[in-house]
Amino acid sequence: MARKAPAGGHRENGQALDKLKSVYEFMTRHDLESVELDQEGAHLKLVRRRAAAPVPVPVPMPSAAAAAAAPLPTAPAAPEIPAGGQTIKAPMMGIFYRASSPSSPPFVKEGESVKPGHVLCMIEAMKVFNEVKAEYPCTILKTLLDNGKPVKSGQDLFLIQR
Repeated sequence: MARKAPAGGHRENGQALDKLKSVYEFMTRHDLESVELDQEGAHLKLVRRRAAAPVPVPVPMPSAAAAAAAPLPTAPAAPEIPAGGQTIKAPMMGIFYRASSPSSPPFVKEGESVKPGHVLCMIEAMKVFNEVKAEYPCTILKTLLDNGKPVKSGQDLFLIQR
């Protein structure tokens, strides 16, 4: 059963809101952290929470001489592909695996001839293991990645001969 608001309820709410605004203005005008008010059976407590001031953190800056003396990191050299050699590239980025488990033998060995559809490796992407299969008959000359290493889409995986 719905209860009716007492007559003049809107006026009382408006007065309470006006009282709250005036207490808040008093608090801010006098830069107070908190205010408590007990009046006519009502208890009001306002507490101001200030945002913590950001604390500067010193960052050491290397001198120009130290920066010039430090060697720059270099990317590993791309494997040399002999004349007539081709590569099989990664179809996606992920983690390269030569075998289905650490205790299993690799899917292919160097020097092995494979037929279309033969599984060459697996690439794990987002917890899903994707098989990379040979698209044509070829001989695996060299595996270009170490097991368990990250691979980028389009990166060379195997050096082959058709």
